Amino acid sequence: MNLVTLSAFDLSLAACLVLLLSVLSLRMQLGLSRQIIIAALRTTVQLMLIGFVLKALFEHVHLGWMSLMAMVMLLIAGYEVRARQKHRFTGWWGFGLGSTAMFISSFTVTLLALTVIVEVDPWYTPQYAIPLLGMMLGNTMTGIAVGLDRLTQSAWQQRTIIEARLMLGQSWSHAIGSIRRDSIRSGMIPMINAMAAAGVVSLPGMMTGQILAGAPPLEAVKYQILIMFLISAGTGLGTIAALGFGSYRLFDERQRLRIDRLSSG
Repeated sequence: MNLVTLSAFDLSLAACLVLLLSVLSLRMQLGLSRQIIIAALRTTVQLMLIGFVLKALFEHVHLGWMSLMAMVMLLIAGYEVRARQKHRFTGWWGFGLGSTAMFISSFTVTLLALTVIVEVDPWYTPQYAIPLLGMMLGNTMTGIAVGLDRLTQSAWQQRTIIEARLMLGQSWSHAIGSIRRDSIRSGMIPMINAMAAAGVVSLPGMMTGQILAGAPPLEAVKYQILIMFLISAGTGLGTIAALGFGSYRLFDERQRLRIDRLSSG
């Protein structure tokens, strides 16, 4: 592959563009100048750290290290899902709900891809397992976070409507059914839009990276199609699972709405 390496000076030029954006934000009083700088610093530090971690993993392929890395990624993703919600579930559910749904969907789809589709040997080879799992968790995390936020906010705002439906004899599943469906749609729409626009409006990140690294365009396209399908399935399944568990958690064994299981924001 004809890979063009980047120097520290090249990255500094790109960083100047971010600094320019921060200055413009300050001049326009957008209140985003500090957030832009912090986000840029976090990106740099986090990506440099993961670069060193991946280098070590590539040199020492071991299932134990891969499992540890996967669990760390899952726990961080679970925390991010919880942090993005205004009315989050109280107690362990606030963290465990999103984490469990991501574990069921992302890990299952990634394992299927590694063992059946890509057929890499061993299946936990970091060069394949880490990027696939990272893309799966990142997109599934967003879908679940958006869906749960929509579910909990709607349940909080429409609690009187839900309770009225329960009083009319509807089951808890029917009483919250329309809210659950709208929340699932909210979580899945970004991924559907990404698939619909791929190749026409935008070139997805993985495909762009492979082409820049010198991979044949058609081979990069095939991998990108695979990734888009896997991400869509993982995001959809994870969102459906999280919203199903979340809806169930909003009611007790007597089918009463338990809005007290949500924080007040």
